[in-house]
Amino acid sequence: MGSLVDYDIHYKKGRGQCGAPFPAIEAALQTMTAPGRILDLGCGQGRDALMAARMGHEVVGVDLSEIGISQMLEDAEGLDITGVVSDVLSYRSRRKFDAVVLDRVLHLLLDDDERREALARAAALTKKNGVVLIADTPKHAPLIQSFFDDQPARWRPTKRTKNFLFATKL
Repeated sequence: MGSLVDYDIHYKKGRGQCGAPFPAIEAALQTMTAPGRILDLGCGQGRDALMAARMGHEVVGVDLSEIGISQMLEDAEGLDITGVVSDVLSYRSRRKFDAVVLDRVLHLLLDDDERREALARAAALTKKNGVVLIADTPKHAPLIQSFFDDQPARWRPTKRTKNFLFATKL
């Protein structure tokens, strides 16, 4: 993954280092009936995780940065949010989620094999009728789209733009 040191340097500068949540992800989470179970893989300081928790969802935020996870939990204000310090490729859960968010984390992985592994992990952690919400650079759009297109009996893409792919698990 991208250098943890680099992100820790940014996170030490203060909150909101990655900006506000993307409106497309916010809109997708607003359509879900709360409380849903949301997994934010590569949550950083928790911009999406905190937003989902404020909507009434139960959230698990996973990130390699202890600083990012600590800041997210400090900002949680008694919300139903759990922080896990883990690499997104190593995270395991026995429970499935109604939504799995991969917000600008795939581009940080070393190569396409790791990106496919992260997509497979997100897919495996998603409940039937659940969604995977992905924001990433246009460079990786073909790989992300092919992951879901290659499984038409299991996934229905619901949003495709140069920066986003959202898919529902059938």
